Amino acid sequence: MRNPFGGLVAALNGEQRADPALSLQGWLEMLTSFSYNGVQYTLPGAKEEEVADYTSLTRGAYKSDGVVFACMDVRSKLFSEARFQFRRIRNGRPGELFGTADLEILEVPWPGGTTGDLLMRMIQYADLAGNAFVVRRNGGVALLRPDWVDIVTGTNETDDTDADAWSPDAVVVGYVYHPGGRNSPRPKETFLAAQVAHFAPIPDPEARFRGMSWLTPIVREIMADKAATLHKEQFFENAATPNMKVKFDVESVEKMRPWIELFRENHEGASNAYKTLFLNAAADATPIGHNFKEMEFKVTQGAGETRIAAAAGTPPVIVGLSEGLAAATYSNYALAMRRFADMTMRPLWRNVSASLAPIVNVPSGAELWYDDRDVPALADDGTSKAEILSTNASTLHTLISAGFEPDSAIDAVTAGDLTKLVHTGLYSVQLQPAGSVTQGKGALVAGTIVPEAQPQTNGAPPPEPVPA
Repeated sequence: MRNPFGGLVAALNGEQRADPALSLQGWLEMLTSFSYNGVQYTLPGAKEEEVADYTSLTRGAYKSDGVVFACMDVRSKLFSEARFQFRRIRNGRPGELFGTADLEILEVPWPGGTTGDLLMRMIQYADLAGNAFVVRRNGGVALLRPDWVDIVTGTNETDDTDADAWSPDAVVVGYVYHPGGRNSPRPKETFLAAQVAHFAPIPDPEARFRGMSWLTPIVREIMADKAATLHKEQFFENAATPNMKVKFDVESVEKMRPWIELFRENHEGASNAYKTLFLNAAADATPIGHNFKEMEFKVTQGAGETRIAAAAGTPPVIVGLSEGLAAATYSNYALAMRRFADMTMRPLWRNVSASLAPIVNVPSGAELWYDDRDVPALADDGTSKAEILSTNASTLHTLISAGFEPDSAIDAVTAGDLTKLVHTGLYSVQLQPAGSVTQGKGALVAGTIVPEAQPQTNGAPPPEPVPA
């Protein structure tokens, strides 16, 4: 499909515009609707801004909640293990992987950086802000802080002056970056859409082009987990015992105060736990609430941890959470890792490959793809692939022995479609009817096998047929 903004983008890039000094930012500041090459374009005040709670999620979840940190840490460590390659596409089917010098900007994205560094930063930004923005810079790439980026959209609708990002013809025109933050005096930087790789693995249902953090739906779970941790902390700070009610048989609060201060000094705090409590006849102490065992504290907190892990797409046994550490559960570690790889990591790798493709020179007839063959955590998965390959090879041998053309057999096995098989018309000896005659050395002639013809010497007759 032709890009309706082809001329506009070229103009903003300085290729066709009359004033080469006018930047994309200049267009954005001067115009909201204009005509170019006979077509009316609108740039609606249309900026899809960043998720406002990026800093809150970073400080309130990632940096202060152990479960969130553990889930993100597992995701980023496995995600960063993959490498990038090109993958050939033949007749709509994927082929072999190969590499060229064009992959260097991803292999060494910045001085001292590696593909793993780039991927770890991208997944971290995507997890916290829902978006990661990568631009080509100084022979490599650079990441933009996601909460300082606006997505600028435009449309070629001629009559709708109120068009926005939700208009059917709206496309991303570019990105506006605010170095130092939105209130910084530093000048804004603008990038065309073709200059930015935008990684947004989870679409935001309230924004057409922006992604959403997986932490957003579980903010209450995170708050509950932090509250449970605080409750545990307070439990130990307050003598490692339940709350206590003390009733005094006195009328004056002033008479109670010295005793209260003395009680706190000698019985509150973890260092005073398990001390004997002495009361006079005027005081009556009654415990309030339950201990951890009675209120099943571990089960309560563990359930919240599991819900956080589910939102992250990380099985609890992979993260090391308490509900995933039972002996029976650990026996399923390989299956859990496979689920993690198939349902979480590979979709993310596929998405990031497509997202980075616009800023990489991808060869014709190929696509940017990921290579997970050298990831140690997926070694069991590699064994399964080897078993599948062995099964396919055995199937090919059977089909070719049965007389099917080798190329058609390969196509049928690869596509899983037996209708692609083409037969040669030749059959094995076992399928020949009795008394049939076929030509060629070793052929079956009336129940006997004719050996390969031998040169005759001294006029001797040819050898007699050998019984089959």
